[in-house]
Amino acid sequence: MIPAALVWRDGVPESEHFGDVYFSRDNGLEETHHVFIGHNNLPQRFSEVTEAGHFVIAETGFGTGLNFLATWAEWEASRSADDYAVLHFISVEKYPLSRADLARALSLWPELASQADELVQAYPPLIHGTHRLVLGGGRVRLTLYFGDILDAWKDLHFIADAWFLDGFAPARNPDMWLDQALSAIRAHSQPGTTFATFTAVGRIRRALIEAGFAVNKVPGFGRKREMLAGYLPGASTADSVFSAAPRTIAIIGAGIAGTTLARNLAQRGRSVLLIDQHGPGAGASGNAQGALYVKLGVEFNAQTELAATAFSFAQRYYAPWHDDFWHPTGLLQLAGTDAEADRQVRFNQRNHYPESLLQPVSREAAMENTGVALPTGGLWFPGAGWLEPAKACEALCDHPGITQCFGHSVTGLEHADGQWCLTLSSGARHQVDAMVMANGSASASLLPGGDTLRLKDIRGQVTRISASDYHLPHAVICGVRYLNPALDGWAVTGATFDLHDESPEPTEASNEENLRELEAMLPALRKRSEGQGDAIDARVA
Repeated sequence: MIPAALVWRDGVPESEHFGDVYFSRDNGLEETHHVFIGHNNLPQRFSEVTEAGHFVIAETGFGTGLNFLATWAEWEASRSADDYAVLHFISVEKYPLSRADLARALSLWPELASQADELVQAYPPLIHGTHRLVLGGGRVRLTLYFGDILDAWKDLHFIADAWFLDGFAPARNPDMWLDQALSAIRAHSQPGTTFATFTAVGRIRRALIEAGFAVNKVPGFGRKREMLAGYLPGASTADSVFSAAPRTIAIIGAGIAGTTLARNLAQRGRSVLLIDQHGPGAGASGNAQGALYVKLGVEFNAQTELAATAFSFAQRYYAPWHDDFWHPTGLLQLAGTDAEADRQVRFNQRNHYPESLLQPVSREAAMENTGVALPTGGLWFPGAGWLEPAKACEALCDHPGITQCFGHSVTGLEHADGQWCLTLSSGARHQVDAMVMANGSASASLLPGGDTLRLKDIRGQVTRISASDYHLPHAVICGVRYLNPALDGWAVTGATFDLHDESPEPTEASNEENLRELEAMLPALRKRSEGQGDAIDARVA
């Protein structure tokens, strides 16, 4: 996506495309409080959200993010510091600002500096699709949709408690105010949902009434004499969906998937029972190193969009654990074969991703980035890197809302009266509202009819090589094999993909395959002459 083109007049940003300001020249922050926060009655409604509840706001134009930051500040002022309630703010922007312009625009409001700094730091690359930002220690979640508003309301699934109908004036940005877009708002609302908008244009008022909203004209802000505010009539069910959500959840399996889910549920005030017959990161997530890697399709489609935005989210998600278990060294996708080189040529011709996400690099630039001799260049992912998976699992499940139950397996599973009862090998029984299986193919043995599930163990062996024998890179390299930088003098490379061998024991044949493929991919990697024994170690996952 191309960032919005701005014109700055007296320090206030204007859209070059629409010829309109992003916020009132009188006082943008006061306008936000008057129009959106005040006329949606947010201070009172925020204070009434239950301790582990949530409040959902949807906005039709993110712009500079001023409305979001002001709402975030109001949320924090209305809530105690130790509750688990979550503000979920959903916003659409077809022409997103660059990170630099966002920072400049928000610098006008020093009273919002702490929120602005966190937003700018977490601001995603400008890629079409859905971006989730976890802010305020997990108590504020921003879903940013970069793209057309009609696509957003079709792709996103939510029910709003309040709407901020913002954007440039209807005369300058008619697409934002199409009847289709306004009627789609009804599909994402429920009785009691409120809205506010700075405009009082008759067509907008009639479209909202047609969609079922009760609409009132109220005093506007500054030079705007009138604005619109209202609600969807009917008995309020604002908390009914959340009230029915499970309060206690058991998760079987403490790998990356299980521990990540456990932490996110605990951050939402859920009581989580995390069960693993061994311990955190003991199975497939127990490798010493794991690369954060994505191979994006040549064509930008729904699958590519999901992969790109998930990859970007993972980088933001792991950022607080920088140099603990997360090492953002960068990653090179090597154009190491004729087929991959051709694929990358086509990829670069058809796509223009932000350089903060990826960029094509020459052989010389790739060698500078990785610190080792290479046969070719490739695609460089500057924000990627590698994890210490077992260490990550331990950190993720360290939360007061998570009860760790390690060293015990689940021997019985029953579902009755809307609850799950789990019996453990210790004889203990636990009753929960919901249950998640994150234990791979072992889940089939616990479920009735599990033998009909098409689950299969696929053996993959990694090999650890020593820095004394190989020139190891200081960034991840991926090709027919991947290679991580050194950790305590060793680096993980791999992996085999054995469809017909389920043995958990490492084999010399798999080690030899990994080394053979690695040295074919990176011929200059070996320090020693042929014939000397390698210092190697291996693990099967």
